[in-house]
Amino acid sequence: MKLPGHDAIARNAEEHLVSARVSLPRRTVQAPLRQVLRRLAMALAVLFLTVLIVWLDRGGYHDNADGAVDFLDAVYYSTVTLSTTGYGDIVPYSDGARLANVLLVTPLRVLFLIILVGTTLEVLTERTREEWRQNRWRSTLRDHTVVIGYGTKGRSAAQTLCATGLRKEQLVIVDPSSKVIEAANAEGLTGVIGDATRSDVLVRAEVQRARQIVIATQRDDTAVLVTLTARQLNKKAKIVTAVREEENAPLLRQSGADAVITSASAAGRMLGLSVLSPWAGTVMDDLIQQGSGLDMVERPVTKAEVGRGVRETDDLVVSVVRGHRLLGYDDPEASPLQPTDRVISIVRARTEPPLGPGKGISLT
Repeated sequence: MKLPGHDAIARNAEEHLVSARVSLPRRTVQAPLRQVLRRLAMALAVLFLTVLIVWLDRGGYHDNADGAVDFLDAVYYSTVTLSTTGYGDIVPYSDGARLANVLLVTPLRVLFLIILVGTTLEVLTERTREEWRQNRWRSTLRDHTVVIGYGTKGRSAAQTLCATGLRKEQLVIVDPSSKVIEAANAEGLTGVIGDATRSDVLVRAEVQRARQIVIATQRDDTAVLVTLTARQLNKKAKIVTAVREEENAPLLRQSGADAVITSASAAGRMLGLSVLSPWAGTVMDDLIQQGSGLDMVERPVTKAEVGRGVRETDDLVVSVVRGHRLLGYDDPEASPLQPTDRVISIVRARTEPPLGPGKGISLT
């Protein structure tokens, strides 16, 4: 196996410093600058309304400096009143001015203070809401799928899973890059930021309760470590791992992977097939792109198909899964079909919405 030297070990040590963090897809919220500007506009509106109230009844106020209240005095009084400073140099003395202060200025003062501390209250409320949602997410997450590595391979795997009917709520992405997880959040997927070779990161992704684990890391040595860690945490989950070099596939199987996909060899075979027959290459490319043209699916045998031959089914059956054996369509043992069989067939793709933007929140 091609393992890295000291430089790779140093890089792995740096990756271990990345703190694991759960990030659920966010709801659409206003940008921070827009929120600040909105609050500032509200505060200025309250101030303007208070100045207007004082100015219209300026005859009911007394200024200790010169006895009269002009517009600047009205602005000054409104400012110190709303900020609860209250120097006492300008005071309401008429019944109308005092009544206006009780019924109008005091509620405006309370509103002004709420606007000022609103950001803090919003942060506390949002933090409480995020914690509640994270606890709820953890308590309801069962039999989900974890995709480790959200590069080209991981993203394609997630798109295929969603195209086959897996709900986005049942998909968790693990990647050390915060930008990658933000991209996953934008698509409505939950993400965990951290190094997947560490067990605490996988525990945050609830790998121990997952049904399926897809490992699509960029390096083969990382894939081995992640496979070993994931299998240690979950003995029953189905683990599918991608590797670059075919010579590393046996080691991945020994590490606990149920299936190993060699990306370099698969791409090479597709290239060779396309050279020999461009149309055959087009068909194969169509088959591996779930949700368009033709799809290859695995499904249980229906009651109407039990006892019938492989060629008598409505779908184009290419293989039969019987127990732990995979029988070809031309295998004499494949027919007749049995109630516990599963068939792998080629069907016309159903139109499914692509993996796109979703709503949600972010938890740290």
